[in-house]
Amino acid sequence: MTIEEDLTALDALQAHLFAHRHATTSIMFAGETTDPAEAAAPRAEALATLEEEVHELLCRAETGELLERLGKAAEAGELDETRAAQVRVLGRERAERVDVPGGVQADFARLCCEAQSVWTRAKRENDWASFSPYLDRMVASMRAIAELRRPGHDAYDTLLDDFERGTSRAFYDAFFSQVKECVVPMVAAIRERGWQPSRSCIEGTFDHDTQMELARDLLELEGLRASALTLSETEHPFTDSVCSAHAYIATHVYEDDVISNVYSMLHEGGHAMYEQNVDPSYDRTILNGGVSSGVHESQSRFFENYVGRSEAFAPVLLTALRRRFPGRFDNVDAHELYLAVNRAEPGLVRTEADELTYPLHILIRYEIEQMLFDGTATAADVPALWNERYASYLGLEVPSDTLGCLQDVHWSCGDLGYFPTYALGGAYGAQLLDAMRASGVDFDGACASGDLAPVRDWLRERVWRHGRAIDPMPLIEDACGERLDASHYTRYLTEKFSAIYDL
Repeated sequence: MTIEEDLTALDALQAHLFAHRHATTSIMFAGETTDPAEAAAPRAEALATLEEEVHELLCRAETGELLERLGKAAEAGELDETRAAQVRVLGRERAERVDVPGGVQADFARLCCEAQSVWTRAKRENDWASFSPYLDRMVASMRAIAELRRPGHDAYDTLLDDFERGTSRAFYDAFFSQVKECVVPMVAAIRERGWQPSRSCIEGTFDHDTQMELARDLLELEGLRASALTLSETEHPFTDSVCSAHAYIATHVYEDDVISNVYSMLHEGGHAMYEQNVDPSYDRTILNGGVSSGVHESQSRFFENYVGRSEAFAPVLLTALRRRFPGRFDNVDAHELYLAVNRAEPGLVRTEADELTYPLHILIRYEIEQMLFDGTATAADVPALWNERYASYLGLEVPSDTLGCLQDVHWSCGDLGYFPTYALGGAYGAQLLDAMRASGVDFDGACASGDLAPVRDWLRERVWRHGRAIDPMPLIEDACGERLDASHYTRYLTEKFSAIYDL
């Protein structure tokens, strides 16, 4: 086989994988947004079949031989950077599957689909007992798959590395230790301060349909292309994508909390911005999409917090609120809004948490996941473990599992190992912000004007366009000119909340 023939075969393989990804993403989005309840079982079978076919495409002998030949060509310098990256990423994906039987992968896909349907009902009905067996099955299945992939290795380390290459328990233990040293004393100091900004300016009832109009305004303000976006609603907000020409966002509107949807939109919009701005030449290849969960969360939390909760952006947000809700915000000034949306006060719900206490929500989930994989806890123990930690870390009594261990969708779809990347994404974002400013971008000026083009341009060049071609840690190092350093994050939190609370 010539290199040209092998590259033609590589393109055909990637085209098939793209078609499967397109189908799977579309099916899963419909399942979370528009499908009827009885559709869960047939949807699970469709997803299982697609999973088996992807497994066959990646793991058959011909694919291994193709990637081995092209890998040698890459080592010899006979492939350009893009082709070499395609071979490298495909080789990794094959390695992650080749020792796992296709039927095992398909069964896991079925389990995830069934578990999500059960979780949706369980959350609504405050019924942990109905979901608990699925979580135990999920952990057992993921542990078994991890053992097949890396015999003798720590299963949870394998999962952490899946979501963020180069991470492990040791990595996150050190990271969270540094973050806790900053956050815990500041939360205590704020409690001792005995003062909180008023939220009265953002309280009240806000029409559902008008909130959806505001959602579209915010996505446009961020810079999303509406012609390449599907917007819908679901129980737990999320974003997905199939290529740069089609991103999906699903939100959840609460009529008694307009700010929830505001920051949900800015957050999910950050995810979608990343997906829409990957180099379009990567569409229909393995390099399309975000490189990792941590880098993805850095973009969502960048727009949610570093832009959306900045004092510079407050006048722009206030203008958007006044436009959609005439008369409701006439007596509110921008600084009052800034203080209201940055109130740092322990709460029960992660997605509604302020920037300062947010990492503690992640730490709780990280600790519980480790116990589940170590076998020191089962799903039946989770509510008590959850409630104990919310009392210890945040000083809160959890009134129900709906507001406690059932609040997040992640465990139901097999995303154990994902949660730590939320906090890591916050740290990436702070470091990217410092690098952006150091390079000469007038970040505050862009936020104040409502024209975020300079921010988008910087992120597009250094992060978005690369898709999956550069691994997360080298990507951050290249963008920032230094390796990950969480002190950027802790300094940001310290300076911001010391100023707000006069500490």
